[in-house]
Amino acid sequence: MKTIKGPALFLAQFAGDGAPFNSWDSITRWAADCGYKGVQVPSWDARLIDLAKAADSKDYCDEFKGVAAANGVEVTELSTHLQGQLVAVHPAYDEAFDGFADPSVRGNPKARQDWAVDQVKKALTASRNMGIDAHATFSGALAWPFVYPWPQRPAGLVEAAFDELARRWVPILNHAEDCGVDVCYEIHPGEDLHDGDSYEMFLERTGNHARACMLYDPSHYVLQCLDYLDNIDIYKDRIRMFHVKDAEFNPTGRKGVYGGYQGWTNRAGRFRSLGDGQVDFGAVFSKMAANDFAGWAVVEWECCLKHPEDGAREGAEFVKSHIIRVTEKAFDDFAGGGADDAANRRMLGI
Repeated sequence: MKTIKGPALFLAQFAGDGAPFNSWDSITRWAADCGYKGVQVPSWDARLIDLAKAADSKDYCDEFKGVAAANGVEVTELSTHLQGQLVAVHPAYDEAFDGFADPSVRGNPKARQDWAVDQVKKALTASRNMGIDAHATFSGALAWPFVYPWPQRPAGLVEAAFDELARRWVPILNHAEDCGVDVCYEIHPGEDLHDGDSYEMFLERTGNHARACMLYDPSHYVLQCLDYLDNIDIYKDRIRMFHVKDAEFNPTGRKGVYGGYQGWTNRAGRFRSLGDGQVDFGAVFSKMAANDFAGWAVVEWECCLKHPEDGAREGAEFVKSHIIRVTEKAFDDFAGGGADDAANRRMLGI
């Protein structure tokens, strides 16, 4: 068994134009002051990182990591959630997702996709330069508008979507292999990889690519009424990253999983700050320890009610209190009688 590393904080929800959230130096000092030991970095945010330089220069990466270390935190992973989303976009979402892209490729889906692929590859190269072996991203989606089977889906529609999704990602996964970095897809509604079945459909089409791994986040499973504990056991060999995020699901006679087009505050399923939702994190951390998860416990703060800075500080303490320092011996070793093959055979009557 292994002791999970942490706590760490995903900085995407905190980066902003005001201090201390507007520079790499100040945001890492703030994260350390909140009690974090690591930070996960949104690679699209130029206020925090120059992704092109990170891909091209190990010296830049060493300096980048050095600033964090001097402030008391470690760089845990890089993220391309926004760029990964753009690797595969159904035309229905072209305008909605255009804002994720560089202005030079907006309004041009093919150019946007090429830019997104290049961005993810750059982030994988930068991860290698930083000595990081796991990377967070989204898969994007071609089939998501057809997630509910009405109207009846034409035969082969979903299969064609997943064939194409795999075709786009395999070259990226091969680059990840060259870099020695796992691609950890956050299993997330809005992505074609939104549950175990869809992940397996994709994995099969990549030839069970060794680098096609998972980012485990129980909050997205609570909102789908999926067994988030069983999921850990099923995919323990593929889970390489862990977002610690809470959620609650409180259906009524008016609304359920689909949410009734309501905003986050009025949905049956809502993201909550750690400890305010329904996830059994005692059981989650126990399973992660028992299954030898060796990565970081990364807080991703999202809550429709609580102030983010309060959620961040509370989250650091929450994770600290849940990390299990694994034992190196059995609790009943004091009563052991030693190893004796002859005695074992006598006890068995053989």
